[in-house]
Amino acid sequence: MNATAAGVFQPELIELMKAVLDDAAAMLPEAKRTSTMKAEIASHILACAAKGERDPTALKLGALLAVVDCTHYSHDISLERRAV
Repeated sequence: MNATAAGVFQPELIELMKAVLDDAAAMLPEAKRTSTMKAEIASHILACAAKGERDPTALKLGALLAVVDCTHYSHDISLERRAV
């Protein structure tokens, strides 16, 4: 089991989530790579991982879509970058 009921994640999963966060943040325009935006992305990654998602592409896509859908930044992300 990768996470306990208390939300404790194994080191391998933490490394995976960190890599996903770094990749997702790199897809944003530089001006949008704020600590607030990264925290929002991380929150979505954690939520998906807590539900059992382990696929890096699915974690990244889910987090980016959630952030883009709840902000007005979708016009700042090029179509190439949206194709995660």
